[in-house]
Amino acid sequence: MADEAVAEHPAEPAAPKAKDARSPEAPRGGARGDDNAKDAPDAPGSSDASDAADAEAAEREKERERAADRFKDRTRDPLAEEQGEEEPTDAAAATRARRSGQKLLASGRDLIGFDRSDVGRLHIGDINIGLDARRSGLSMRDGPVPEEELLRIRRTHIEPEGYVRLRRALEARRLLVLGGAPGTGRASTALALLEEVTRDGESGQNAERVRRADPERGVRELAAQVAAGEGGRLRGTGYLLEPALDRPGTLPPDGMDLDQLASALAERGSYAVVVVSVGSAANPLLAGRYGAICPPAPTRELVAVRLRKRLEEEHGDPVRVGGGGSARDGDGGGGLDGHADRDRDGGRDEGRARGADRGGDRPRGGGPDEDGSLSRLLERAAELREDPEVTGAVGLDDLRPAEAELFASLLAGHLLGSVGREELLSGCRGLAAVQAYEWFAGVDRALAAPPPGDGRAPVRSGTAALFHPVAFRIALAVLGGASHSAVSAAAHLLTWELSVQSDPDSTPARPLFCDDPESDLALSRARPADGPVDVAGAEVTGRLIFYRGAALPAAVLAELWDRHFPVRAPVVRWLRLLADDPRPQVSMRAAVAAGELSVRDFEHGYAELVRPLAEAPTPRRRVFAATALDQAAGHASHRRAVRKVVEDWSRHGTPALRWTAAMALGYGRSADSMDDTLDALARIGVRDDGEQLAVASQNVVRLLTLPECATVLRRLADWTGHRGEEYQDLALVSIVRLALTDVDEVLDDEPGTPLGDRGDWPLLLALAATRPELTGKLADLFWTALNTARSRDVAFDALETLLRSASRKDGRAWTREGLAALLPALTAEEHDRRRLDWLLQRMMRDQDRPLTEERARALWRLAVPARQRRSEEEESHG
Repeated sequence: MADEAVAEHPAEPAAPKAKDARSPEAPRGGARGDDNAKDAPDAPGSSDASDAADAEAAEREKERERAADRFKDRTRDPLAEEQGEEEPTDAAAATRARRSGQKLLASGRDLIGFDRSDVGRLHIGDINIGLDARRSGLSMRDGPVPEEELLRIRRTHIEPEGYVRLRRALEARRLLVLGGAPGTGRASTALALLEEVTRDGESGQNAERVRRADPERGVRELAAQVAAGEGGRLRGTGYLLEPALDRPGTLPPDGMDLDQLASALAERGSYAVVVVSVGSAANPLLAGRYGAICPPAPTRELVAVRLRKRLEEEHGDPVRVGGGGSARDGDGGGGLDGHADRDRDGGRDEGRARGADRGGDRPRGGGPDEDGSLSRLLERAAELREDPEVTGAVGLDDLRPAEAELFASLLAGHLLGSVGREELLSGCRGLAAVQAYEWFAGVDRALAAPPPGDGRAPVRSGTAALFHPVAFRIALAVLGGASHSAVSAAAHLLTWELSVQSDPDSTPARPLFCDDPESDLALSRARPADGPVDVAGAEVTGRLIFYRGAALPAAVLAELWDRHFPVRAPVVRWLRLLADDPRPQVSMRAAVAAGELSVRDFEHGYAELVRPLAEAPTPRRRVFAATALDQAAGHASHRRAVRKVVEDWSRHGTPALRWTAAMALGYGRSADSMDDTLDALARIGVRDDGEQLAVASQNVVRLLTLPECATVLRRLADWTGHRGEEYQDLALVSIVRLALTDVDEVLDDEPGTPLGDRGDWPLLLALAATRPELTGKLADLFWTALNTARSRDVAFDALETLLRSASRKDGRAWTREGLAALLPALTAEEHDRRRLDWLLQRMMRDQDRPLTEERARALWRLAVPARQRRSEEEESHG
């Protein structure tokens, strides 16, 4: 680089540029003048004066070094206080986790508009429909299934995948243990199987050929009843049994019990289907020779058949094919057109395809209106069903039978004019709310009930097993999108808290080998997915877990907080535990959920979660409180209250509250305007000799990712010219942080935006590349930090970091675009270019990470345009 005016030693810093006359401190002069003065001959009587001058210069130098050390301390990560000076926090992982949590708990979603005063039944427009899907079969005790219901099942049931295999297994073994999640149509499928296998048997003409067995009697009692021919019933009867295995003290039947029942059924030529919920209690049954899983019926066909049925009923057309099961029966099925091609495996036979008309998008011929009005209604129904606003309001990936019935009723009502647009959307939003209600309604009633049989006192030792499915749903609502292991571990913590709250006098058992991931997914309407997990600053592929529907997380939290007040105490304790979790994917998602819960009841959330954690001694808990506050500020209804809290903390709060207020201000929603936000951060940063300048400056940098970036830069320039040194330090520390902070540590935007696509860029270079109108201001501010004594060393280290980011280790371009925009503005004067040249040579001589000459020359060319290089060369050669 000698031919490009390379200097061997650092250039003497010149006086500040005229354009930076606001620089808070003139740069330190070179050492050459001091050396000349020291080497001059001693004048008579000047020895004492010289010694005094040397002592004063040494003291000034020490003060400069102390100021530089204090400045360096203030540029450290304020979030790393509890982890040690040299261990950085993973701010990027925290930002991504917060963004993911906000995406799942969409701020502002209408969760209050649906009237759930009587969730068992719903009345919208002129539609009055039952919704209670919680074990409707238990309402009938040991009685026959009416012939009308069997006829409906025969005509309208939609076969799930693998239906034929289930029928063949039942015919071969006489007994089938059918497992599935409540509400998925398992009981309706069981009735359809029993109706089919008994139709042509010995009791085919008997009105009581299919019976529901008493759940309290269990498998052994049913076997004895069948063997004894109780009631003189004909041979070939079909029995449906739903044992209550989820009650504490109830033991599931073993293999011998099932064999005994199968033998009795074979002797009587009868059949039985035992319906159980997937879970740890039923897993041994489902894994045995009689066990099978019942998949849910396909959503599109359920909706299509029920929608057609509603429209045909309105037109007075008898439902010959397709139709809907009773909405009262939450385990009800869909629609079925006869039983053609039953021998073909897989359950998706030709008969069902005809009944659903392949999704219901094409109208069936021969409708009641020859002018085609029904056909036109069906076409409009198909369009309305796919309307993005409607599907967004539903918020469920798939619908269960009762939900499909309601959805079809809403669509039909809207098409026929009895349900308005807002009523339609409100009813659609209510689907997730109804599911959340069913999940939590009366979960712990079983604890108060005595075990079956002898009337003894209630058994409470099964609280952990009873509460675990509920705890998993809550954990999934809070941590959706995190790894399955993190959600499961959090669910176990909450299970413990719920058990202790329910029975404080007993130590609940903690089962160690009861987890069943597949059961957790089925019982919580969840789905797994492979995705990135942040571990120690690196991303690895992990198994993530989500709800099958964007509306379910918020609906679960709303149901939990609004209708079940006793559960708040254990959930608050649990959230505080999550706040201490070192993994950002856990603590930040929990903070977002805490903010959403606070919106439901701000008084309670503030008193129990926000305020106590805001005053905590650890930064992690204070960040949790700040994130919860910001999430609440995302709701217009609570924004004013949050801003009042943050303003009070910034003015009159304790040091811990001021620290938390600074973190909340950094999100940009906790003050009325950007100027008010910066005023509050300045108050916090300059108070008490800059005790909290580090956290204030960090949040000033976070504001630079917002659209009001120019306002932040203007205020930084004002602070550099302030008379108070603490304001100057706030500006200088913020400028250095701007160069040292990566975009993905502070940006809330998803990839796809100009800044979001530069997630691993230093924010200073990303702004220079994407906001060219700001490049001059950015260069002026960074030049000020480079030419101020107390910030010079840290700023030079930051500049070296920026230069090394020009290209990746494999030679691919990285931040060259940003450097090409910033460096020419930063090195407009000769002494600036000499200083850059010295820094490049120092980087080339670095023993640990030497910069190659080729890369050094490339960086020099970025800083000094070709025209300017030629001009300087001509001038140097005369």
